[in-house]
Amino acid sequence: MRLRRDATLSTSDGGGLILRQSRFELVMAKPGVGRRALLLRLAEHWVSHLDANRLVSEIEGEAQIMRTQVLLRRLVMHCWLDRRIALGDRPLLEVMPQGLGQAGAEPERRHQPGCAYRLSRFAALRAQDGRMVAGTPLSTVDIGLPDPRVLGALLAAAAQDGCDAAAFAAAAGIDDVAAGRVLDELLAARVVVSAADRAAESAQPPQALWSPEDLGVHGRSRPGRHALPIGGTYRFMGRFPAPPLHASFPGRPSVALSVPEARPGPSFGDVLAARRTVREHDDAHPITLAQLGEFLYRVQHTTDIRTLDGHEVGRRPYPSGGGLCELELYPMVTACAGIDAGLYHYDGVEHRLERVAPRDAAAERLLGYAAAAASLTRPPQVLLVVTARVQRLMWKYEGLGYAMILKNCGIMTELMYLVAAAMGLAPCALGAGDSAAFATLSGLDPLVEPSVADFLLGSRVRP
Repeated sequence: MRLRRDATLSTSDGGGLILRQSRFELVMAKPGVGRRALLLRLAEHWVSHLDANRLVSEIEGEAQIMRTQVLLRRLVMHCWLDRRIALGDRPLLEVMPQGLGQAGAEPERRHQPGCAYRLSRFAALRAQDGRMVAGTPLSTVDIGLPDPRVLGALLAAAAQDGCDAAAFAAAAGIDDVAAGRVLDELLAARVVVSAADRAAESAQPPQALWSPEDLGVHGRSRPGRHALPIGGTYRFMGRFPAPPLHASFPGRPSVALSVPEARPGPSFGDVLAARRTVREHDDAHPITLAQLGEFLYRVQHTTDIRTLDGHEVGRRPYPSGGGLCELELYPMVTACAGIDAGLYHYDGVEHRLERVAPRDAAAERLLGYAAAAASLTRPPQVLLVVTARVQRLMWKYEGLGYAMILKNCGIMTELMYLVAAAMGLAPCALGAGDSAAFATLSGLDPLVEPSVADFLLGSRVRP
């Protein structure tokens, strides 16, 4: 055992010990000299039960061994310790809890001799701290794999027929007892499952309905089952500055837009009732530059820019997590009276359009996908591509950043529908867009500013 890698041990003013992990802490006011020494060692090294007993016995006597084992059991049950299975000096597997408290521990699961086990459909491998780590969003523990042969045996379980305990032992080069212990921990972590459960993962609800990627984003962005850092942690503060709020393309040709006048309009109830998806555009009377400018102003105009906690924040017509305003709008214009066709960026601070690219082959691919997604026979008058400046959000927020981007996209999409309904325009949200074509057309790095939503806009056919 050892203290979990994301926890720290410190001394309180009164001489007690404090375990801290992210937003949690455990205070031990008077742990005793032997147990204190043991906890300090657990913070630095792997310690076996036998070594723990010896340490406490030498300092406090054998009478304290039982109390020491009770302490260790409680720390394990409440997920403050990582555990390791080893054969002598050969570490085979590490159990690394991701949650805290009793809810963070997985129930024991025992393998059955002769039963074939397979890698779960939801299991994923990643490199971490010099070794491979396996995990699944269905479990509250991850599995460290410091031994290459055990890793190879686990990968063998990905085969169609899987492998039983005997085959696992042979592949890992360990005896049957050790292989059984390793398999039990892999089963408890749901990294491997029985062949029947593996088939159910793909064929039966509710698991069959989830992709591993969707379930992973959902699990990481919701606290409760894990104790990983989440929310406004500002983990990059001091490492590099936060990007400014104002996004623009200096030196590019720009088109100034007029600020729309305040005028009486339909009631909010009427706008809600009129909200519809409209896929047909009036090609004889396309949307005008004034209408596009008013729409963009009502949806995305940015004001009240100020600095908060070392980060520029602002205000837009829709709520944005932390006021970070990470979403940007890129109108891909094909037919708009008063402006040439091409890709533009809407500068919501200066209320202007900046020309980014002409209507070229990449634009045709972008428009072709959008038209097909909306079941149109010709390109839309305007395709609005929504991007996210991810560093704006992820500089502050941890764990839930991408989920927050998608939530903000949903709020923005509803606002675009309501504004279009109030203006008598034809709106249509798309389920997806060609992100590769947009990256080629715009020249934007998809890791820096990916496209995350798409919306069609045009003039409505007159009755």
